[in-house]
Amino acid sequence: MIEMENVVKNFKSRERNPGILSSVSSLFFPKYRIHKAVDEVSFQIREGELVGYIGQNGAGKSTTIKLLTGILTPDSGKILVGGLNPSRERKKNAYQIGAVFGQRTQLWWDLPVIESFLLIRSIYKISDTMYKENLEHFIEILDMKDILKTPARKLSLGQRMKADLAATLLHNPKVLFLDEPTIGLDILVKEKVREFIKFINQKNKVTILLTTHDVGDIEALASRILLLDSGHIQFDGEIESFHSILDDGHNLNELEKKDLSMVIKALYRQKAKS
Repeated sequence: MIEMENVVKNFKSRERNPGILSSVSSLFFPKYRIHKAVDEVSFQIREGELVGYIGQNGAGKSTTIKLLTGILTPDSGKILVGGLNPSRERKKNAYQIGAVFGQRTQLWWDLPVIESFLLIRSIYKISDTMYKENLEHFIEILDMKDILKTPARKLSLGQRMKADLAATLLHNPKVLFLDEPTIGLDILVKEKVREFIKFINQKNKVTILLTTHDVGDIEALASRILLLDSGHIQFDGEIESFHSILDDGHNLNELEKKDLSMVIKALYRQKAKS
């Protein structure tokens, strides 16, 4: 369903040195620094899998998501999502994927939630039957009845995340990319969101790639983990490997078990032993 093979994505930034002469010189003889955001990344995700994609800030996770959604084009390598090349067949790809970013919204800021849903229905040409069935289903599961007539700008973070999840899934995407879907949510809303993600994965067989810094998200949802560091895949294993790291045998206390950076270090230690 998702395939990346030897994918490379570089970003070029201009080097700037202090001083007037250096500034003037850089105008005529600019020097650039190459940053490898994604470096020879390869992995495959099967249909219906829910995979946790973890790593420190700057590891290349967001770049990977942008490559898979077609926002960015790789410098080299092969990418397929549902058999499509995301950057070359971006419009077709858009109909088979959904994406939720915890810090952003796809809802129209000043419109009531239900009006945003209707606009999305029109954009994706969703049939009356599918729209009605999905909407009723999401309203019930996510408890959204009371927010449908509320403008997006007046929603709490938890309410907005529920509405964004529903909006993303109205067109029945085969693949869902989730970037920090529970960030900033209180415990009760976080559990509701996790239950919903698990439900659509199991019932609708939606393939999900989940990026998160919340260890609880990984434990509750993922069946497999990919660890990205400095643009490289450093670990690819089943959730059992992750669970084994969280037991007492790896010398992590209760606080450290909730700290993704500590868990990542433990993953490295396990990799070094294997």
